[in-house]
Amino acid sequence: MSSVQVECVLPGNCRCGESPVWEEASNSLLFVDIPAKKVCRWDSLGKGVQQVTVDAPVSSVALRQSGGYVATIGTKFCALNWEDQSVAVLATVDKDKKNNRFNDGKVDPAGRYFAANRRSVYKLEKEEQIPDGMCIDAEGKLWVACYNGGRVIRLDPETGKRLQTVKLPVDKTTSCCFGGKDYSEMYVTCARDGMDPKGLLQQPQAGGIFKITGLGVKGIPPYPYAG
Repeated sequence: MSSVQVECVLPGNCRCGESPVWEEASNSLLFVDIPAKKVCRWDSLGKGVQQVTVDAPVSSVALRQSGGYVATIGTKFCALNWEDQSVAVLATVDKDKKNNRFNDGKVDPAGRYFAANRRSVYKLEKEEQIPDGMCIDAEGKLWVACYNGGRVIRLDPETGKRLQTVKLPVDKTTSCCFGGKDYSEMYVTCARDGMDPKGLLQQPQAGGIFKITGLGVKGIPPYPYAG
């Protein structure tokens, strides 16, 4: 079995990185920085980062079958054209709640884009702290990033048994996805908001993007929005 390796591939200092999505066509990782109101795309080959700044906190991004991307911005479902950096509103919810916003979003196998203001919370062991973003591997097992736990864990969704733990050098791990040439790599986002100067000094890579290799399992491609 290969040895697990953890590497910070992008020390981008995201305030709160979230929603990593692998785009196979461009060998790129999409992700958002929620409070910074940015959708980002990291080129894994050229190592460059492109950003689009939007007008409200952006909580998730997803691929779109017809081209471009979709994102949850504030309380709006939006289409995002990367070429001209334009944003078009597809739908708006909770118009009467000024301080509300989407918290996360994912596309299901049927191509529907789901978003919610509150997550369902799974009960984990105390040391894991708060379960955050998740993904599924090719064997149907669940990977969960543990916020304030500094790790991702692999769970059997049928039994709840923990199968694997990978620790990272940062506490505020927020989400994870599989990517790379054959989806054998895992990418993990994290946050730095809320950390004091001492904590940032101890964890200089907080807010970066991490790559985990050698997990011994592959992921599946992300589902694109069908609309």
